Amino acid sequence: MMRYDKRHGGPFDRGKADYFYGRGYTPHFYKGGTYTSDRVEMDDMTLAEITAYNVGYNEAEKSGDQKDWGDACS
Repeated sequence: MMRYDKRHGGPFDRGKADYFYGRGYTPHFYKGGTYTSDRVEMDDMTLAEITAYNVGYNEAEKSGDQKDWGDACS
């Protein structure tokens, strides 16, 4: 079984977060902390980084865990 770096801002973390917050599939990650460091887009990601994002996104999707926005989106 593969292990992925699950640090906040990393590809695995961003995949899980994108699904959880309903942002859709957009592979990316941050070099350091989320929103406080440079963002790396898919065109500049390695295959391993894209794979980590995919695994995070797919794990979250499989669990079905998504933020309940309540009436905020009505």
